[in-house]
Amino acid sequence: MAVSPPVCDFGASWHDFLLPDGAGRMHGRDMIAGPNGTLIMFICNHCPYVRAIMDRILRDAHDLMDQGIGVVAISANDADSYPEDGPEHMARLAKAKGFRFPYLHDADQTVARAYGAECTPDFFGYNADGQLQYRGRLDASGRTAGPPGARRELFEAMMQIARTGAGPRDQVASMGCSIKWKAA
Repeated sequence: MAVSPPVCDFGASWHDFLLPDGAGRMHGRDMIAGPNGTLIMFICNHCPYVRAIMDRILRDAHDLMDQGIGVVAISANDADSYPEDGPEHMARLAKAKGFRFPYLHDADQTVARAYGAECTPDFFGYNADGQLQYRGRLDASGRTAGPPGARRELFEAMMQIARTGAGPRDQVASMGCSIKWKAA
């Protein structure tokens, strides 16, 4: 079922975390933060929305990193119910696709809950002061990739944040599969 998260809560503070990647190495928010801002993405391996835009996510994430913006991807799906979203599969995907940023596993889902993540993909763009300035989509893609020349909304927003500290006021919410929460 497709889910759209709420639009940006401008100025909301980011949350600290310490999570393992697929190889068990720990990464914290402050280790990832970039001098020009930070992008925190909630993604997963099995989501068709993420799969449709994975190459675009990587293109934009890597381009942002080259501009001094820290990037991290976090999978918070229940790996017991969705084994493809487990750490070993995450590590395999990150290696195969050439991720230059950490891909972390939020096994107890506390980080996703703290951020208010709702779907995959869900993008949170912070300025250098750790204030939320973007919570929108990557581009006009949905369950299938948009046109090849689609406007790079996330990339443009993060570059604006890097330059000015403030994100665009007009943002279109991301859309994707709901995060697969563990049963209470």
